Parts: sequence; structure tokens; C-alpha cells
Amino acid sequence: MRFLPVNTDALLVELDDLDQTLALFAALQNRPIAGVTEMVPAARTVLVIFQPSLVSRDALIADIGSRDTTAYVARDGKLIEIPVHYNGEDLHEVAQLLGITPDEVVRRHTGGTYSVAFTGFAPGFAYLSGGDPTLDVPRRKTPRTRIPAGAVALAGTFSGVYPQASPGGWQILGVTPVPMWDLSRETPALLQPGYRVRFIDAGASAGASTGASTGTSTGTSTGTSTGTSTGTSTGTSAQASTSTSANAAAADSRATPALEVVSPGLQAVFEDLGRAGQARQGVAASGAMDRGALRAANRLVGNAPGEAAIEIVYGGFQLRAHGPSVVAVTGALGDVTLRNAACTTWTANTYQAIALDDGDTLSLGQPSAGIRYYLAARGGFDVQPVLGSCSTDTLARVGPEPLAAGDRIGIRPAGQGAIVGAPEIAPADLPTTNVEVVLDVVLGPRTDWCDAEAVALLSRQAWTVTPQSNRVGIRLNGDAPLQRANHAELPSEGTRKGSIQVPASGQPVLFLADHPLTGGYPVIGSVAPWHLDRAAQIPIGARVRFNPISDFVPVDVPAVSVNPT
Repeated sequence: MRFLPVNTDALLVELDDLDQTLALFAALQNRPIAGVTEMVPAARTVLVIFQPSLVSRDALIADIGSRDTTAYVARDGKLIEIPVHYNGEDLHEVAQLLGITPDEVVRRHTGGTYSVAFTGFAPGFAYLSGGDPTLDVPRRKTPRTRIPAGAVALAGTFSGVYPQASPGGWQILGVTPVPMWDLSRETPALLQPGYRVRFIDAGASAGASTGASTGTSTGTSTGTSTGTSTGTSTGTSAQASTSTSANAAAADSRATPALEVVSPGLQAVFEDLGRAGQARQGVAASGAMDRGALRAANRLVGNAPGEAAIEIVYGGFQLRAHGPSVVAVTGALGDVTLRNAACTTWTANTYQAIALDDGDTLSLGQPSAGIRYYLAARGGFDVQPVLGSCSTDTLARVGPEPLAAGDRIGIRPAGQGAIVGAPEIAPADLPTTNVEVVLDVVLGPRTDWCDAEAVALLSRQAWTVTPQSNRVGIRLNGDAPLQRANHAELPSEGTRKGSIQVPASGQPVLFLADHPLTGGYPVIGSVAPWHLDRAAQIPIGARVRFNPISDFVPVDVPAVSVNPT
């Protein structure tokens, strides 16, 4: 095993092959280590996230290094059969690469049984191993900007099915009508690690009758009869059961405080502390970009620290109160303007509780420092969680929809004993465009994939934040790009918030809250946990400088073999 630093609370365990990876992952699942909070297996690695207060890095390496990686992991889970229309754009090219006919490609692809090795890239995306070993083709040299949902594709020796339309570089063999990801299912991801998969040739044409055929003809009771019977039978009968008058509905509306979105600004989404523990389904944690600001907003209105708040980018946001409520605005610094029903206007401060009366309008101006506001309401917003969280993951498209003008958000009653907090002092070091932002960085896990000059350049050169930045990550631009020493194709491996990826262009990308669970570009380093909130507030056009706080020191541990007796 080789242990590679990722951050102060994460490390990457590198092994020789997929079998060893699965053996280690199974061993860690069967005998968990106290303090380990999440594991993300991939082709040759396991990303281990831990709490340093409960287990040290050295103790973690010693324990993991003692585990047997030669044990056979049975892949005999539930069998899922997936019908495929083999009419993909790359079918003929794959046949040429392999020196066989397209029909033979289909025969080989349907002739074996695959197993779900690991998940990642997108919710519901499973990396399938096992099939015919001759089906080994490289990714496309130039990835497509859009691959349709249901595309069945190859990359290396892996097969996979795209759960939603997205960019991608895998070779497309065909398409299936079976949904890989469906939030109406009890378990949204159809394919889980350990499941077995068999592809069925459904012919080259996707006829009109194939879209909802028998709940995807999966050979087991997987709950995949989701396509058409989505519980819409209540729609027409609702009129007969709604005897409440319009006046009574209006009275009930007045009795329940609510906030109406007048203008959402550039982007306004619900965020809490995220949905940890969903890696098995290929879902990253997401959550508030500036977690400290979220906690402060909730503290000021007497909520639990992780209650959902509204994350607002660059101001321009406006809401109107229906009934009395108490709110607080934290995060970015900017003008908070109030106007009552009589059109009297006054200003309020961030980082303090604000009482709103019926008809009051609250507006957030362009920030003077930072870019993300957080607005919390006493009692919490009446929003339904998805997979245990109210966070909106903009990449995975999981969680509530972004807010739009006219949306009316209910406010729940405050809990007994909830105390409104005293005003607080806003952070003094919120990023601005006229002051260079310094971020501490832990080198690894793939620092050695970049040459020595690139490692020096990472900290020596200032990087400009480009307009292509968002909740997924900050795209940076420097006068000189980072050069890679290793130009091989890196097998997909787990990534973390704060990871600094080096794509082929050499212009780094700093992953933020909505980053993909796995990635295929080398990560030269990661922003230290104490500077992640600062990174979330960096405006477009600002200049960033990285400050490495550690050397890149991999740890090699001899593999352990446990012989059965």
C-alpha cells in the first residue's frame, strides 16, 4: 500500500489493482476504524476521510496497513438486467479499435456478467468491472460536451451507464431506457456496489414501445417500475376533496408566517451542512459553501447550527414578509435595506437578528467583501429534505430547485427554548478584488504527477479567479500554466472539497461544495480546512496565492497477506 496525503483530515490509499482495492474496502467495512467518517473506493485507491480528534494519521496508516488485501471479495450481489439498444455513436469506432465487427462488440458486451466495483462521477453512475477482458478501449481524445442520459459506454476495461445528460469522454455503445437514478425510488441509485449487471441486446432501434417496458425488465425486484407510475393518480380527485374555501385558505396563509421571493438575484439556493454518507450512491456531501456563515446565521435566530438557510450569490436578492418573522443575514458584507408597507425605508446590519413585520421588504445589495450571503429565519424554512438534506447540489441536481421570483417559503414555529443570539462581529478578512487572497495548502495526493517547477509555481504565482467559477469549483488562470511530469491517464479516484486539480491545460481548478465525488485529473494539493470558508467567498477577478504548509511525503507500507488455516 501507498498512503498519499490529501488534507489534514483525509488520505488516499493506493493499491496495485481493483481486486486489492475491493479487498481493503471490504476489510474496512467489516471492521471499521473509530474516527473514519467516509470512504470512497475507486479503481486503485480508497479515499479515507477521518476526524483527527479521534484518530491520528499515523494510527490510521498503521491500522489500514495491517489489513489483508489479498482476500477474495465475492461479487454475488443482486443481479440487474439492463436492456440496451446498441446504436451508439462510437460502436463502429470501438469495433475498429478492437479489430472486430460491431456485432461481435455487442456479443462480447452482452456475453458476460459485470459487478458494480464503485460509484462516482455523478449520482447513480456505477463503474462496472468484470465483463469480457478484450473490451479494453481508451477514453475519447476529446470528450463530448453532452452525452445523453442512459448512454451505455466503455472506458478502459470499465463499462458504465450515464444517469443523466452530462459531458463525458467514454465510448458510447448504445442507450438504455432504464433510469439509473430516480428519486422516487426508496434507493434512488439502481446500481449499488456489489450488485451484478448483465446487459441484454434490445436491438439497434429505440422503438416507441421500449421506454416504459415492464419497469426496465431487470431480472430482480429492484423497484425500477418507476418510469410511468409516479403516483399522479391524486391529481384529478383533489378537486372533490378540497372543500376549504378560498377565504379560509387565505386566512390560514396569514396565520403561517412566510417569505415571498421578489427577486432571487443571480442565484439563491437552500443549503445546510450537507448530505454526508451518500458516497455509495455516487452523491457528494454538497452543503453550504461558507459553513461558518451558515452556523452564525442560525445562531443569531436561535436555530440549530445545521438548519437550512438561503445561500445568495452577489446580492440582488429581495423578499417580502407575510406575517411577522425574525431573520438574520451573514456571510458577505453589503447593504441590507428594509422597506415597510408604508414605503418607509431604513438599513439594517448583517450579523444581527432582524425583526420583519407583515409587508416588510428586505433587499440585499452588491457585496463590498465576500460574495455569498446566508439568510436564516427563526424556526427554519419549511422545505423538504432530499436524501436527508435540504442542500441543493447544482452539479448532481439533487435537492430543492433554486429559488425563483414568486416562490413563497413557509417558516416553521420556533422550538421551545430557542434563544435569539446577540449581534456578532463580521469576519475582518473577507476576500475582495483589491487584496490578494492567501490560502494554506496541503500538498498531495498527486503532487509527483507535476514537475518540480510546477510545484514551485503553484505558490510563487498569483492566480486570477475567472467568471467560469461556481459552486462546483473556482477556475483559475495564471500567466504560466502548471506542467505535468506524468502524462498518463490517471484512473478515477475520490476527490475532496478543497482539491486543486490540474487538467491538461495546466490552469488549476479548486473544487468547492458541489464537486464530483471522483475525478480523473491529478490533484497537486488541497486547501486546508480552516481556509475553505474563505475560498467560498472569493469574488471573480480576485487574485489568489497558495501557501503550502507541508511537504509531499508518501508513506509506503508492505502489503500484508493473511493465509487461511
